[in-house]
Amino acid sequence: MSWIVLVVSGVFEAVWATALGRSEGFTKLVPSVVFAGALVISMGGLAWAMRELPIGTSYAVWVGIGAVLTVAFAMVTGTEPVSLTKILLIGGLIGCIVGLKMAH
Repeated sequence: MSWIVLVVSGVFEAVWATALGRSEGFTKLVPSVVFAGALVISMGGLAWAMRELPIGTSYAVWVGIGAVLTVAFAMVTGTEPVSLTKILLIGGLIGCIVGLKMAH
């Protein structure tokens, strides 16, 4: 169950990171509210998962999931250019995340 919570928390990390960028320095209400809500859920889930999982592994997986999804979403929506290098590096991150899970 801790791994599921950790993965969901990583997804919410991508949500709050994206909302933070769209809040334009907290000048836009809706993205700012989404940021705050997703941040609480993301951090709360990370803290909950860390009760049973190693701190280093938990944090690395959480950050990795958030980073992969944030960059992928930005490329899909056109707010960030797509490149083969980025796609390969995202693949490398995914490989590292899976590797950390398997090493646990």
